[in-house]
Amino acid sequence: MCLAAFALNAHPRFPLVIAANRDEFFARAAAPMAWWSAGGVEVLSGRDLQAGGTWFGLTRAGRLALLTNVREPGRQVQGAPSRGDLVVGWLRSAATAPEFTRTLSSGYNAFNLVMGDLRAGAWHCHSNRNGGHVPLADGIHGLSNAALDTPWPKTEGLKAELGRALAASADLHGLVARLFSALAQQAPAPDTELPDTGVGLAQERLLSPRFVRIPDPEQPRRARYGTRCSTVLVQGADGSLWVAERSVTAEGRWLQPVVHQLQPWPEYRP
Repeated sequence: MCLAAFALNAHPRFPLVIAANRDEFFARAAAPMAWWSAGGVEVLSGRDLQAGGTWFGLTRAGRLALLTNVREPGRQVQGAPSRGDLVVGWLRSAATAPEFTRTLSSGYNAFNLVMGDLRAGAWHCHSNRNGGHVPLADGIHGLSNAALDTPWPKTEGLKAELGRALAASADLHGLVARLFSALAQQAPAPDTELPDTGVGLAQERLLSPRFVRIPDPEQPRRARYGTRCSTVLVQGADGSLWVAERSVTAEGRWLQPVVHQLQPWPEYRP
C-alpha cells in the first residue's frame, strides 16, 4: 500500500476498519485479490506477479498484514529482496510480531509493516527506518510513505474521513461507500502543506492526493503510475470480516469490485 488508515477498537459495531490505496507503476503486473496457497497457508490477497509478494493480505487463522514503502530517493538498493515477501512471511508465520521481526534480514529497502493477530487482539507496526517496532494502541492510525502517523495531508485527511465515516454510518454498506469515496479523492494538497521528501516540488504535488494519477508522457490519456486499487476491510462485532478491492486501469476505468466475506474466527487455540 501507499496510503492506509485503520481504526482499532474505535467503534463498538466495527472493531476493525481498514481503508487503503496501493500505488504502483501500471506496467508492473498484478493479480486481483483472491485466495491462494503460500507455502501451504491459504492467503487472501492481491499478488505482485513480478516478485510474487503482496501489499495487503490475511488468512483464515486471523493474521493480517499491510505494507508501505518509505520514500527515500537515492537510497534504493537494486537487487534488494522484495518487500512484498514481508507480508507473506508474517501470514505464514506462527510467531508473535516481536519474534517475527527479530528474524528479518537487514537487506530490505525502507518499509513499514503493520501486523495484526485478530484472534489474540495484538497489533504492531515495524519499520526498518522510522521508530523500529511499536505495539499499536486502540484508535485511528494512518500510514503513507513515512513513519506511522506522520501528518502528511493525505494521511491526516484519510484518518479524519475514517473517523467521520464511523460516526455517521449506520450500517456496513454506508461505511464502505464513504470509505471508497474518501480513497478516490484526487485534489492535491496546498504547496504550503507538502512534505519535502527529496523528489522535488512538482513530484510532491503529483503524489499528494489520496488517489494518485501520474500521466504517461507518451500516452497522455493513460497513467504511467498511480493508484492501482483501493481496499476496504470491516470487522463486525461478532468477528466476521468483509473485505472488498476496487481496481482501476491505466485509462481510469474502474473494474468490478472483488468482495469476500469471512465467517467469525474459530476459537483461539495456541
